[in-house]
Amino acid sequence: MYKYDGLVVYQNHDDEGVLEVVEEKGIRSLHFGSSSRQSSISLDDPESLQLPYTRAMTSWLLFKETMDDALILGLGGGSLVRHLLHHFPECRLKAVEYRASVVKIARSHFGLPLDSRLKVVVDDAGSYVRQQAQTGAGQYGLILVDAFDSEGMAESIASIAFFDACKILLKQDGILVINLWGSEAKLYGSCLHWLEQVFSGKVLVLPVRNRGNMITVAFNQDIPQYDMKALKVRAIELEQQYQIEFPKFLKDFNKHNAYSIHTVISK
Repeated sequence: MYKYDGLVVYQNHDDEGVLEVVEEKGIRSLHFGSSSRQSSISLDDPESLQLPYTRAMTSWLLFKETMDDALILGLGGGSLVRHLLHHFPECRLKAVEYRASVVKIARSHFGLPLDSRLKVVVDDAGSYVRQQAQTGAGQYGLILVDAFDSEGMAESIASIAFFDACKILLKQDGILVINLWGSEAKLYGSCLHWLEQVFSGKVLVLPVRNRGNMITVAFNQDIPQYDMKALKVRAIELEQQYQIEFPKFLKDFNKHNAYSIHTVISK
């Protein structure tokens, strides 16, 4: 039995395991030796976000109109990076990826551009963040964390020390967005608890519909209190601009955060 329905157009391995690129019906996807898609792009519309969880990771746009400096932990095929570069011409991005082989594939098969606004660092995300937090605070308005390998979440980011370091690196009105996996119940619960401790309870969860991903958004101390009516208007505008389901995101934030939504949004 074949592992994939599509055509395997690239296959290799490094010290961390198998890397495969699969094409099916105009969609090119990165796999780490299993059917789970790590990243996907449309060959006809490469700047669009194909995977539901990557679209959900743009939910920060409900709360911030723009973004200048961002840190992306976990590059994959680079779909989130490409999305930011495309929509925010003034942005400055730093992407940290543990596997040099993944960076090469992102360049060769997923169109990750050589762009003066983007710096790619090959390093362990957890170690990198903790080191950077010792030398410079308040660097980023946005931190996106999507650091998974074939076994699940990278071990180096599964600690309160990691989230402490992320908070230090955020600007006072900065936002952290992390992709967590709800099926790993113990680890998910621990990460959520650590985030709530570090960010003083200003944490909202966005379950990805019909998926196991739990996109979790943490807000630094100087964020304003958002008005739900204004957010509903903004969600409609964002959906029209980006072709992403922001009204559903806002509805799900409201549905799944009964005990914490008041820390961020007033109804």
